[in-house]
Amino acid sequence: MDQHKKLVYTVKELCRVCYTCVRECPAKAIKIVNGQAEVIADRCIGCGNCIKVCSQDAKVFILSRLEVKQLLQSGQKVVAMVAPSFPAEFSEVKDYRKFVGMVRALGFSHVFEVGFGADLVASAYKKLLNEKTGNGYISSDCPAIVSYIRYYHPDLVKHLAPIVSPMVAMLRVVKQMLGNDVKVVFIGPCIAKKAESAEVDEVLTFRELRGMLEHAGIDSQSVTASDFDPPRAGRGAIFPVSRGLIQTVNILDDIVEGNVLVAEGRIGFQEAIKEFESGNLQSQNLELLCCEGCIMGPGMTAGGKRFERRTYVSSYVQHKLQPQQRKQWEAHFNEFANINLTQSFSPNDRRMPLPSEEQVNKVLASMGKFSPRDHLNCGACGYDTCLEHAIAIVEGLAEVEMCLPYTIEELHDSIKDLAISNETLAKVQQALKHSEKLAHMGQLSAGIAHELNNPLGVVLMYSNILLDECATTDPLRQDLELISAQAERCKKIVSGLLNFARKNQVKLEEIDLKKLAEDSLASVVKPDNIKTGVICRGSNLKANLDYEQMMQVLTNLNKNAIEAMPNGGILVVEVEGNDTEVAFSVKDTGVGIPEENMDKLYTPFFTTKGIGKGTGLGLATTYGIVKMHKGRIEVESNTDSHKGQTGTVFRIILPRDSMEADS
Repeated sequence: MDQHKKLVYTVKELCRVCYTCVRECPAKAIKIVNGQAEVIADRCIGCGNCIKVCSQDAKVFILSRLEVKQLLQSGQKVVAMVAPSFPAEFSEVKDYRKFVGMVRALGFSHVFEVGFGADLVASAYKKLLNEKTGNGYISSDCPAIVSYIRYYHPDLVKHLAPIVSPMVAMLRVVKQMLGNDVKVVFIGPCIAKKAESAEVDEVLTFRELRGMLEHAGIDSQSVTASDFDPPRAGRGAIFPVSRGLIQTVNILDDIVEGNVLVAEGRIGFQEAIKEFESGNLQSQNLELLCCEGCIMGPGMTAGGKRFERRTYVSSYVQHKLQPQQRKQWEAHFNEFANINLTQSFSPNDRRMPLPSEEQVNKVLASMGKFSPRDHLNCGACGYDTCLEHAIAIVEGLAEVEMCLPYTIEELHDSIKDLAISNETLAKVQQALKHSEKLAHMGQLSAGIAHELNNPLGVVLMYSNILLDECATTDPLRQDLELISAQAERCKKIVSGLLNFARKNQVKLEEIDLKKLAEDSLASVVKPDNIKTGVICRGSNLKANLDYEQMMQVLTNLNKNAIEAMPNGGILVVEVEGNDTEVAFSVKDTGVGIPEENMDKLYTPFFTTKGIGKGTGLGLATTYGIVKMHKGRIEVESNTDSHKGQTGTVFRIILPRDSMEADS
C-alpha cells in the first residue's frame, strides 16, 4: 500500500500567501514556512484537493509519463487499464472506440476497462453487506480514504471492507489472462492511485495521458477505432459517479430501508467518519469518496462541471447495457467470479500528540486571544477554529501571522508607529533645515556684530564725553543725548546679535526652576484682563542654568504672549523635569502665529510689530541662549478662531546640567 512516494509538492516560486490548500487538506498535511505552503509527504493521503483549489498552480503531483514511455519502449508487453471515468474526461471524442484507438496508438498491446473490475468488486461488496454481522463496513475502493483512516483513525481500520479496489481487481484479472510477466499501467483520475498498490507497474492520470497523446501527435482523426479488450464492463462503468458502488449492485440507500450511507468530498467524508467513530453509525455501512465522485478527481482536466461529466458517464453506461452485450458480460463475469479479491489493511498511526493546554493558551495569547470571546473562528488561516490554528502552531505546522485579524491589527499598529516616526522625522528634518539656515545667519550676525562693535564703541564713548562736557543750557545737548541714546540702542542690538550667534559665555549655577518661572512673570507688565500662573510637574525642579540668560528667554516669551492677547486671556508657564532634562512651556490663548511666519520666527530683525515697536531680536536672542545651553525650542500654534482654538505654546527643553551635555 505504501510506496513512500511524495505524491504532491509545492512550486515555491508560485506559492502565494492564501492558505487555501491548508483549508482544503483533510489530513492537514500542509506546513507553512515563511508564508509558503510545503506538503508533508508522511501526512499526505494523495487526495489532491490542494491541487484542485490552488489558483496559482503552485501545487503539482508527481508525473509518471517518462517511466511509462520507457516501459513502452522496453519491448515488453504493456497493457493499459482505463478507469471508468474516461467518458467524462475525453468528452470531445464522441466514439469511445476512437479513444481506445488513441491509447493503443501509444504502443499498448491491450486496453482494458477497469469498469469490469468494478463489477467484480461491487458483487463482493454485496455479499459482504448481506452477511449482516452487526458491524458496519467502510468502503475501501478509494485509496485516499483508506490512507486517511489508517493514518488518522487507526481504530477504524478493522471496519475497512477487506476487498481490493476495482483497479487491483482488474489487474488480477489481467494477470490471470496474460500472465504475471505482463506490465500494467493504470490510467485514471486519481493521484492517490500512484501509491495504492505495488501490483501495478505505473499509474497515469488523464492529464498525463492527454500530454502524451499531444506530444505524440495522436488524435481521434488519426487512429483506427477499436473496442476495449474483453472482458468489458457492465454496470461497473457507473462506479465513478456519486453512489456508483450501490448503483452497480442495486443496493438500497434510502432513509427507510437502506443501510448504506454515502458521503463524499472533504467535509462530508470527515463528518461521516467522526460519527461512525463515535459509535452512532456502526450498524450502517459507509460508501466514502474523497472527491465528489471520481469524475471530479485531481487527475482530471481542471474546470470540468460535475453534473455535465456525470451525464457523459451515464450515456456511456446506457450504451453498454444492451441485451447482446449483457450476455457477453455475464459469461466473462462467471469466468472470473472466483478470482481473489481479498485485501487486508493495517493501522499506520500518524497522528501527532496533542499539545498541552498551557502551550496552546500561550500561543492564543500571543495573537491577542485571551478568552473564547476573542476566538473569531473566521477560517482565514485555513483552520476551522482559532483553537485548531493554535494547536497547529505548537505542532510546527502553522505560523502566527496566518491569523488575518491578528495580522491586520499588527499592520494597523505598524502604520500608526510609522506615522509617528514619519512625523518625528519630518520635525527633525525641519528643525535641521531651520538650524542650518540659522547657523548661516548666526555666522553672518557674529561677523557684523564684531565689525560694528569697535566703531560703535568709539561713537558711544565720544558722545558720552561730549555730553559730559556740554552745559545743560547748550542747544547741542539735546542732539548729543539723541546720539548717545541711539548708540546705546545699537549696542543692545549688537549684544542681541552676539547672543543669537552664541558667542557669549554661560554662567551656570543651580537655580530653582519654579522661582525662575515666577520671577519671569513678575518682571513683565500684565494688563488686568490677562490671568497668569505657574504649574509645576515633577519632584526635582532644580537645574544648572544661567539665571540671567534664562530670565531673558522667559521674559521675551512672556512679553510676546501678552502682546498676542490684546483682548485678554490666560498666560501659563509650566515647569517639569525628569532625570536628564527640564522643560519650560509658555502657553497663551492669543491669536496664534500664522503658518507662513513659522519658519521666520528666529530670523534676526523679523517682526510683525509696527515700526519702532520691536527690533525683531527677541526670539532670535531666545534661540541663541537656548542653543548655548545645549537645549532645543519647539513651538505649536493655532489660528483657528472659528473653533475657538487659538493660542501658542513655546516649549524650551534643556539638559539638567549643560556641562554634562557638552561632554
